[in-house]
Amino acid sequence: MDIKNSVAVVTGAGRGLGRHLATQLLDRGAAKVYAGVRNPDALDLPGVEPLRLDITDPESVARAARTAADATLVINNAGVSTHVGLTDGDMADIRLEMETHFFGSLGVTRAFAPVIAANGGGALLNVLSILSWIHLPGYGGYSAAKAAELAMTNVVRRELAPSGIDVTALHVGYMDTEMADYVAPADKVDPAWVAGLALDGIEQRALEVVVDDRSRAVRAALSGGLELLYPDLPAPKAL
Repeated sequence: MDIKNSVAVVTGAGRGLGRHLATQLLDRGAAKVYAGVRNPDALDLPGVEPLRLDITDPESVARAARTAADATLVINNAGVSTHVGLTDGDMADIRLEMETHFFGSLGVTRAFAPVIAANGGGALLNVLSILSWIHLPGYGGYSAAKAAELAMTNVVRRELAPSGIDVTALHVGYMDTEMADYVAPADKVDPAWVAGLALDGIEQRALEVVVDDRSRAVRAALSGGLELLYPDLPAPKAL
């Protein structure tokens, strides 16, 4: 789709990648950008329309869809990372990961798909992760939720195509944001650069945008079997 003159909604727009996406949408000529945040009063982002939105609250999502009834582009960017393990971690944190990345993003998609269709069609971008594909200890809840979000993305792409709505998946490893403040700078990529590639993908109607070398390597290894993705696993015992 053409971003120029589009009306965009970006969830989690107050910081990190979401902030860069909102800013670059304006730079590319979007007619309006709704910045979805839990606390609009704390938003410091010139040129955007603050939009009160908690994606884990269905009533908040429904109100946001009514407010942004002119939307033609929605970016599901809001996220959380609790670093919870699956076998010994707090179930509340595991549920939070799933409520945010899967149910939250799905709720936004369900609320805004009829809006976009009524406005003549447009696009959705789901911000996924390298951890949609490779699943590691220390990121158990996040990996499971992002894998579920990837499955959701692939299904709704087909469901929404007849309504004239493109669906693009964005995959990236560590970005230089608060969420990855514990990661060495050399292992992170610039979120402004990621935002630019994501918006390029929307305009090119890409099915997926795989941003960094690490994500591309994991993507390429998927067809090679679990041994390539998890080389540190012990060999299975003979039966």
